[in-house]
Amino acid sequence: MPTHKDLPHRIAVLVFLENAAGEHLLMHRAKPPNLGAWSPIGGKLETGTGESSFECAVRETREETGFVIGPADLHLFALISEKAYEGQAHWLMFLFRCLRPIPGLPPDISEGRFGFFARKAVDALPLPETDRTALWPVYDSHRERFVALRADCAPGRPVRVVVEEITPAPA
Repeated sequence: MPTHKDLPHRIAVLVFLENAAGEHLLMHRAKPPNLGAWSPIGGKLETGTGESSFECAVRETREETGFVIGPADLHLFALISEKAYEGQAHWLMFLFRCLRPIPGLPPDISEGRFGFFARKAVDALPLPETDRTALWPVYDSHRERFVALRADCAPGRPVRVVVEEITPAPA
């Protein structure tokens, strides 16, 4: 079993998309990580090409949904450093909110199938534990600004989230 210091570090984005009715687009994941759970779309940065987090969010949105957006359609609202996620890797996650509504439900892809959900309905879905305890509360509280946090996700312990910065500071 690797120790925390032996785990690889991965860099990824999540993109929170909504339709015109304000429902959230989520993917029911058909592959690990998060197999069998609902989560926003996203994926790993292509670090070999020097891809930025914004470029990755644009690419992943197009690849997974067919929806073509540009960097100006995105708002970076959170940076989360997850330590020892599922005991497999450390993740640096950039969370984006797409400011343009997605026009319709994308077709299923090999990564999973899609659904639209009202925000209240999301809480009743099978979600990754970190999404339930960190991502959705961060979205609810900070989607209009920016927050940086870290989460200790080591197996066998409750997820512990620490806020490192909020901009602008809450009133």
